[in-house]
Amino acid sequence: MYKKKHLTIEGLREIVSISASLNLGLSDELVKAFPDITPIKRAKLEAPEIIDPHWLTGFVDGEGCFFVGCSSSKAYTVGYRVQLKFILTQHYRDIQLMEKLVNYFGCGTITFDSRKSVVFFTVTNFSYIIKKIIPFFNKYPLEGAKHLDFKDFW
Repeated sequence: MYKKKHLTIEGLREIVSISASLNLGLSDELVKAFPDITPIKRAKLEAPEIIDPHWLTGFVDGEGCFFVGCSSSKAYTVGYRVQLKFILTQHYRDIQLMEKLVNYFGCGTITFDSRKSVVFFTVTNFSYIIKKIIPFFNKYPLEGAKHLDFKDFW
């Protein structure tokens, strides 16, 4: 746009092609308006072998979730089950990074939502949350509003 390419049909098509390769792709409206657009090819990035814990804390600040779930269950005396969940969500193209998080923490699972092209790194095992997730964020504290979520979580 800085070069004013968006003011020509060729430039606009280039912008739509770039947009088609980002996150969720094109909206239905843009697909109708530009039915023959091909997403640009993007370079494949390798996730780092060694994850910097400070980077990971910032990543969780932006993309993480500390969740407390409560569901009815006859298996428990009070009739409810409470479960802690630590979740990171990314576009499925970042599956390699999510797999490295499983290795880094030594726990967690990866699941997909193909309808939304999303991959989840999730830790629900209470023992892993106590022994791995909580100590990590105590050692490398969150600094944004997510810090308050973490405090409520734990």
